[in-house]
Amino acid sequence: MKDLKYLTAFSIPLVAIIGLTLRGNWAFFTPVFAFVLIPILEILLPVQPENLNEEEVLSKSKSKFFNVLLYLNLPLVYGIVGWFLWSLTQTTYTTFELSGLIFSVGIVVGSNGINVAHELGHRKLQWEKTLGKMLLLPSLYMHFYVEHNFGHHLHAATPEDPASAKYNQSVYSFWITSMFRQYVSAWKIQKDLLKRQDLSFFSIKNDMLWYVIFQLGYLTAIYFLLGFTAVWVAVVLGFVGALLLETINYIEHYGLSRKKRESGRYERVSEIHSWNSNHVLGRMMLYELTRHSDHHYKAHKKYQLLDYHDISPQMPFGYPTSMVLSLIPPLWFSIMNKRIPAEMKP
Repeated sequence: MKDLKYLTAFSIPLVAIIGLTLRGNWAFFTPVFAFVLIPILEILLPVQPENLNEEEVLSKSKSKFFNVLLYLNLPLVYGIVGWFLWSLTQTTYTTFELSGLIFSVGIVVGSNGINVAHELGHRKLQWEKTLGKMLLLPSLYMHFYVEHNFGHHLHAATPEDPASAKYNQSVYSFWITSMFRQYVSAWKIQKDLLKRQDLSFFSIKNDMLWYVIFQLGYLTAIYFLLGFTAVWVAVVLGFVGALLLETINYIEHYGLSRKKRESGRYERVSEIHSWNSNHVLGRMMLYELTRHSDHHYKAHKKYQLLDYHDISPQMPFGYPTSMVLSLIPPLWFSIMNKRIPAEMKP
């Protein structure tokens, strides 16, 4: 029964559906739920640092329940996005309602789309990776698969990594540098992969080219089926989801750095190069993404098996709360800078 706690991850889509159904002030229910109610609950609820014992690890590693929870996000995300875009042709929304619903559905695209795509992108089975890529499509952020798996996990907590925020860098500056540099990095990685296999740019194995085609095809299909308004709304939805991802990227590695050895290489990524959070709501809602230290230490470890390490730098709040705090840079710096190990500060 304890495993049912991960059903909490479906609370974001649920409140988005409520907003789509009731409209009016309820259009903003999802952002209020995610970034006001959840942070309050995270402060009130205790943290859970306990790890699984060997018997539990064996049992949970074999259970298909945890995989099914991930797979269900594909019809859920596409269903909510499709419903909202279709409703634009049937309903006259006020500017207030439209703004709230765009934020609401965009949050679903980020939390249950990109976040789940991240988990599936690390799986060994090709069809699971494909599901992950499909979940990246509504965010128009498919290059994330290439950059994250072949770039970020190699360069995390170094100046070479676009997705690692520097000491005293604001989240607003990070949004710009990370989004731009990650896209450029993804193309560079793709070209290097093709070069190693002696393949041309127009090879069928050029995933980045396919991503461009799929994303343009996605927007083109929306245009012909639902019209131009639905297209620009779909683009904004993707942007909101991407900003959610980048804000999470920001808090995951903020200010942490790996030492450069005399050989010119950086020390190996370990449990100390990512921020960890044991706050229970964030853990459940984000499929244990908050145990990010262990994820980088062992990238192919499934979410339900991730551990807490005492040596990992600890966030004073859960991820949803920390995301809100990051939007106020002076407050974020005052809370987090003193928690960064002295040897990592510039």
